[in-house]
Amino acid sequence: MENESLTLHADALEREFRWLAEILDTRLRLYFGGECLYSRIEEIPAPDLMKDPSPYGLFVRRFQMTDAERIVLLIALAPHLRPQALDNFYIRNRVYDRGYSEFGGVAGTRHAGFIPTGETAIFVLAGTDMALRSRYFRLFDEQHYFFRENILRLDTTPANEPLLSGVLYPAPECVSYFQEAGATYIPGYSSQFPARQITTRLEWHDLILDAQTLTEVRDIQTWIGHYQQILVDWNLSRLLNAGYKALFYGPPGTGKSLTAALIGKEVKREVFRIDLSQVVSKYIGETEKNLAGVFDRASNSQWILFFDEADALFGKRSDTKDAKDRYANQEVAYLLQRIEEYAGVVILATNLKSNIDEAFLRRFHSVVYFPAPGPEQRKKLWQNMFSSPVRTASDIDWNQIAAKYEMTGGSINNVLRYCALQAVQRENPEINTEDILEGIKKELRKEGRHIVP
Repeated sequence: MENESLTLHADALEREFRWLAEILDTRLRLYFGGECLYSRIEEIPAPDLMKDPSPYGLFVRRFQMTDAERIVLLIALAPHLRPQALDNFYIRNRVYDRGYSEFGGVAGTRHAGFIPTGETAIFVLAGTDMALRSRYFRLFDEQHYFFRENILRLDTTPANEPLLSGVLYPAPECVSYFQEAGATYIPGYSSQFPARQITTRLEWHDLILDAQTLTEVRDIQTWIGHYQQILVDWNLSRLLNAGYKALFYGPPGTGKSLTAALIGKEVKREVFRIDLSQVVSKYIGETEKNLAGVFDRASNSQWILFFDEADALFGKRSDTKDAKDRYANQEVAYLLQRIEEYAGVVILATNLKSNIDEAFLRRFHSVVYFPAPGPEQRKKLWQNMFSSPVRTASDIDWNQIAAKYEMTGGSINNVLRYCALQAVQRENPEINTEDILEGIKKELRKEGRHIVP
């Protein structure tokens, strides 16, 4: 089935690039006054994709792309999928002994081929027809779905240089989709994308939550699974936004990050964790730039964005006393704006709800409390973590341990790691009560507490 999809996708792209080659040849013949079968490139029939089942055909139909939009997309993809497709633009202007200004394009540092700019695409579509140039200029407007859906964009240009001189490049997600027949691109952590994907091998039964917390978490999953029905079928899009914003709060180690990862796992969405304490910059404008990199990438991918340490940016506000305070308020306003506009799920997490300004709390669709586990929950956590394939001594009293020591799931997990280290050092895989009690002491000391005799 996978091979069939790859073949269909490759065939569709092959037809598209043959169509693009004919368009480019026609445009250059018309421009230089050579013999040509067509008087306008609009006369060249585009490949029929109405029933094409390939990922490329599905993509074109999803956005109801016009022929002009398909041409722009193909030009942007050419350096990645068919580098030689744009080699005709290397014709030199003999009068000035350089390339033609109207062709646009730039030379890459390592890429030997022609890298298109906005001017390249406009020339292919409109030639020297000023009316057509004006008509197609809208394809590069930031309100066009190319940019709004993070499909492709124009690189920013130096001050006072023409907008269309910016490099026309597709988003990495878009390149991955077309290179690998619908594959999802997962960006790595960088200054341009300060987020890491979080996954888990655990399941819901490994996470012990109280009934109220679990109910509120299930509401988030229900929204992800049924928001289209609510907004479209029930015609509530006029009143409700597509996105969902939640705040998780509670002591460290109570499962906030794990819950976000499990939600993503169940609904088959990638989850990216953004640590706001790392994103917030002392340099003016850098915080907004860092956050823009995350939201721009996520806008067309339906990712779940998990902002940890949310109080780093959403803490209680003080009076504006100087320029530093004003810039801090601008950062908060920017993040709020991007969260409001984001059509996916955003989860913010903090250890203390009291650290979050009440004005921000009203913007969340749900505020979910993750309490420290009680004795019964702690017993389940101990038994879950120390069950098969972990080997434990038969005399361990889980009831007593759970009742006596107040610990979170994260701390119990650390105890398991400590016990495993002790067992491997004595070359005996069985964990005993002494291992567990020593591990508990270690955890409590970290928290400034002492073990109860």
